[in-house]
Amino acid sequence: MEKDNVCINCYEMLDKIAGKLGLSEPETGLLSRPRRSYTFSFPVIMDDSKVKIFTGYRIQFNNARGPTKGGIRFHPEVDLEEIKTLAFLMTLKCAVINVPFGGAKGGVVVNPKKHSKGEMERISRAYMRELYRFIGPNTDIPAPDVNTNPQVMAWMLDEYERVTGQHAPGVITGKPLELGGSHVRGISTSLGGYFVLKEVLKQFGMKEENTKAVVQGFGNAGMNIAKILHKNKFKVIAVSDSRGGIYDENGLQIEKVIEHKEDKKSVQDFANAKNIANEELLELECDVLVLAALEDQITKENAGKVKAKMILELANRPIMPEADEILASRTVPVIPDILANAGGVVVSYFEWVQNATNYYWTEDYVLKKLEEYMTKAAKELEMACSSYKCIMREGLYISAINKILQAERLRGVLK
Repeated sequence: MEKDNVCINCYEMLDKIAGKLGLSEPETGLLSRPRRSYTFSFPVIMDDSKVKIFTGYRIQFNNARGPTKGGIRFHPEVDLEEIKTLAFLMTLKCAVINVPFGGAKGGVVVNPKKHSKGEMERISRAYMRELYRFIGPNTDIPAPDVNTNPQVMAWMLDEYERVTGQHAPGVITGKPLELGGSHVRGISTSLGGYFVLKEVLKQFGMKEENTKAVVQGFGNAGMNIAKILHKNKFKVIAVSDSRGGIYDENGLQIEKVIEHKEDKKSVQDFANAKNIANEELLELECDVLVLAALEDQITKENAGKVKAKMILELANRPIMPEADEILASRTVPVIPDILANAGGVVVSYFEWVQNATNYYWTEDYVLKKLEEYMTKAAKELEMACSSYKCIMREGLYISAINKILQAERLRGVLK
């Protein structure tokens, strides 16, 4: 297989599944090559009146099940291979949670910390001027990702509408409520993860009450899931941020931890809790370990030391492939990221539907529908694992790939 447009990481991820499903070469090729790839170089005037050239990407990986969908990230280490891989995972994620989208991803090579708000607005608008001809409410719908937020989406939406001369709120999701955004979007990733965890615990005969949880990462997703777990009677015994963690075997008062974090800029030195290192936190004895920080946190070096009975991947790719195999050999169930953190995609779909109909839902209705979608996907996961006698990650990949390939067959793309 020629390597010029192949997603190498995707090909490696598909390798095991291809054997289990008996995928043909055309099927594997279709799943490891993006349908469309765009690379842009664009100039932006900086605050000092100098011109700087930026590189941007957009990958539309597969649109067999509907218009492509995926975030735009701003990061200095963004590259084409990373964007291809993330677009592939978005394709699987949309299939897993049964929303009528394919997968996409975009990015700009930029460090937002080194630019003013005005420069970031001009970069956002310039990127959209390069991209607008290739996206649309029925073609490809971007959303926020790493270092982008509702304000960036608002700038991009406004630029799209300026250059096209159309009112088109459905071209972007993750917008502010005032511009057609949806209720619950801010906590949707964490809430979706909780709904999945709730269903999986039920499948394993575990009860929520006093279940001991550890949360690595105390950013938006980690903080919100810690609040949600605490509210639902989980005993959150440890949390951590980039500076370190805190531990209390009797359970932390999460609202007070949040106040402490906002005041001191770190969770460490919280009253009556023991300071611990992030490495120690990953090895604590608990019922559920929530990984809500960075990639590659569980490695082949520490996977054998993990004492959690179950792991929830709220972050993207926090467990390395070699570590996955070690955890599987130790029968530690892992709820994978492509389901665990898919709540944001579900609410993005709801936002797109509301924009298309110009009818907006109440917060209670969004919450109800989100729980329905996440619970259904978790039940489908159980069926896939039971049918194929496999771990959860393989079950999700198999389920998603079957749906995508069936859509391609029905379209006549595959025999």
